[in-house]
Amino acid sequence: MKAGRVDPVDELKEAVARPLSFGQTVRAVAWSFFGVRKGAEHEADMARLNPVHVIVAGVIGAALFVLALVMLVRWIIASGVAS
Repeated sequence: MKAGRVDPVDELKEAVARPLSFGQTVRAVAWSFFGVRKGAEHEADMARLNPVHVIVAGVIGAALFVLALVMLVRWIIASGVAS
């Protein structure tokens, strides 16, 4: 390895060991779904977020979003408004 280069495996190990809680990660992912995150707060979160937590929170958030859309469509169809 050349001097000054960081091993990607070491970077990944460091990222996974980041201390931000899952609840804080869920909050950051929820803000990203809405797209209303301030630049400075986004950069601070990126330095602290655990990438595994981000992936899990993103998948859960996407699944809940799809479930909410399906429930909304079913409710509209059942109410007779769509007829």
